Amino acid sequence: MCQKHIVLPCASEAEYAACLADLTRFRAWLSEQYSAHPALFPAAFAAGFDWHDSYRLKKLDLVVRRLKLRANGAVWTVRPSFVLPYGVGRTDEVEKALYLRQFGVPFEALAYVFGRDASYWERLWLALGRNSVVGTTVKDAAKLPHHLVADEKISWRNGQEVCVTATAGGGCLLGLGLAEDVTAEALATAYGEFKSEAQELDAAYTPATVCTDGFAATRLAWQTLFPAVNLILCFLHGVLKVAERCRGALRESVLERVWHCYHARTAREFSQRLRRLHEWAERSLSGPLQTMVNKLHTQRTRYQVAYAHPQAARTSNAVDRLLDATDRWLYARRYLHGEPATARLALRALALQWNFHPYSASLRRRDPTRRSPFADLNGFVYHENWLHNLLIAASLGGHKC
Repeated sequence: MCQKHIVLPCASEAEYAACLADLTRFRAWLSEQYSAHPALFPAAFAAGFDWHDSYRLKKLDLVVRRLKLRANGAVWTVRPSFVLPYGVGRTDEVEKALYLRQFGVPFEALAYVFGRDASYWERLWLALGRNSVVGTTVKDAAKLPHHLVADEKISWRNGQEVCVTATAGGGCLLGLGLAEDVTAEALATAYGEFKSEAQELDAAYTPATVCTDGFAATRLAWQTLFPAVNLILCFLHGVLKVAERCRGALRESVLERVWHCYHARTAREFSQRLRRLHEWAERSLSGPLQTMVNKLHTQRTRYQVAYAHPQAARTSNAVDRLLDATDRWLYARRYLHGEPATARLALRALALQWNFHPYSASLRRRDPTRRSPFADLNGFVYHENWLHNLLIAASLGGHKC
């Protein structure tokens, strides 16, 4: 999406008009923005620029200027955040309608309430997915999470079963991919979008850990993408399998013992508690329940990896919550439709909307420092409005130029 556009925050259209009327003021404004937010500009901007030309967005009756970089001759368009890509509208006129998309409100309903037609809103929303998810969300390579959580969820596209892959870290969705099947190769391709976008920010980037469930294809996919990564087996998945096989008073007794193991402070203590749990299961349990409890003991070395990485996730809860929200959204729109490219854009748009959506008013009252997942990860926002903030963060298409 508009990868040759530099998108910048602007206090008002009046201020922007004043800059257009005085190129000296415009240059000073650009220099000020570059000093404050260099990530929004191509690297060659530091060597200076010359004015190139300007053109008018007829539908909005607005002029935008283009500049030429002295270092490489590349021409870039400077666009204020109150203008949508390609001049299809003003940000403030559409942000409330697009805000409702995170709740799965159909495009037909948006057209009924806000005007236009369903195709307009669909194109506008899908266009968000053309930006780099990682590059738009993470504005400093040093903020790239080194401890990830990954999982998949079965969904449907045009009635055919597909797999939605999710990568989370730092409280944000760093990737929502689409795999046509659940082979390691297909999953590696879907998860690989995260790798390519992360390594665009930092060519040497490799996560320290990835917490996944025990699905062999998932683990093989991550080992293929990052051979040096440490794979941590999600303890919660093991607990849930145990919980499915016990009822009544026995359930409380078993789960209490299982979680007692999880809260061990060291790898050695964890191993000792699992061994005692195994011995108790051999004496007191039988059948499938005993088998699942004993499986926790069998997998202990995979669980123990987390103790060597204190900041790592030990359960996949961080991505499961986001996948649950994704699944509710998919259900509301009756899952994915159209060509694979369209379905992929829809998932990527959903990931970006999650990362930039404003937290509820009750949460902001309890903790005024909390604004959105993007703000939590980066420690700042470009603009108080979520859509302005997203569009600004997506300067250069979210890519590192």
